[in-house]
Amino acid sequence: MHRRGDTGAAVAEVRARLAHLGYIDESPIDVFDDELDHAVRTFQQERGLTVDGIVGPDTFRRLDEARWKLGDRILRFVPGHLVRGDDVADLQRRLNTMGFNSGRVDGAFGRQTDVAVREFQKSVGDTVDGTCGPETFRAFERLVRTISGGNAANLRGRLTVSALQTGIADKVIVLDPGFDANDEQSNEITRSVAMRVEGRLAALGTQVFLTRSAAKSLADDATRADFANRTNADILISLHCDRTASSRPNGIATFYFGESEEGTHSYTGRSLAEQIQVELCARTRMHNNRSHPRTWDLLRMSRMPAVRVDLGYLSNPQDADRLVQASHQDVVAAALSAAITRFCKPV
Repeated sequence: MHRRGDTGAAVAEVRARLAHLGYIDESPIDVFDDELDHAVRTFQQERGLTVDGIVGPDTFRRLDEARWKLGDRILRFVPGHLVRGDDVADLQRRLNTMGFNSGRVDGAFGRQTDVAVREFQKSVGDTVDGTCGPETFRAFERLVRTISGGNAANLRGRLTVSALQTGIADKVIVLDPGFDANDEQSNEITRSVAMRVEGRLAALGTQVFLTRSAAKSLADDATRADFANRTNADILISLHCDRTASSRPNGIATFYFGESEEGTHSYTGRSLAEQIQVELCARTRMHNNRSHPRTWDLLRMSRMPAVRVDLGYLSNPQDADRLVQASHQDVVAAALSAAITRFCKPV
């Protein structure tokens, strides 16, 4: 990880990548100064990342993905090693706009994007091989000039919600109790809430999977998203408790996949996040920090409606006092179960 005050070749590389993207002037300086800190935070904010000015694995990976523009390289589906980048996201947007369903605009060249590319190639008389090379790029350029606007992504999102609105019975739900090796109190709370939600949903005929047991957790966000994808889950809920240096922040927030309020986002994820936010705040009377789009890997890489729920701040005395109480955990579990059930309720 690199932050303000650090020096060296890695810092120079971060500066070079941000300069290439237009966030900072190009310079041979290898010091993580105030100017670079501001550029990093701006990049993180625009990309829906945690805005902390720290270039860790997530931010560096997104910097790497951001350097690619559509046409810079050949794109194809590689099982087990998905090609990621802004060029893939641009490709997905174009396919969706033209009516070829590439799924969520997540910048990952997955199976659904491969199918959409092949359908596009077939429609324009190109070689149907799923490979986006010069011929396919030229075909895009010819057609994209005649097509603009469109709301296909949101329409597909609404159709996905409709497909889920068949009742809670027989749904597959993955619950992800957040794990922090340095915060055992948070681990205990999130697992306790998850098990209470599991009990309530199982009684309604729902199949529930947890991403961790009492002693073992799946390694990282990408691994947990892959677990949810492999179980063909209908919904993924990730539970967390916050801590900050200040004791003032408090309340509940939910997060769904999205770049910004106006940009690309998961329609189903947003709908579920807002439903959960309403139920939790109404039942717990805790401060409403609202629902927000983020591009965290767990939300970005999952193929179903996915929501991260921050249940409160353990650094806030009032929140902490409530979060450790079994009675409060029961209320939270009831709210989460009610929100999920309502989200799946037939219309």
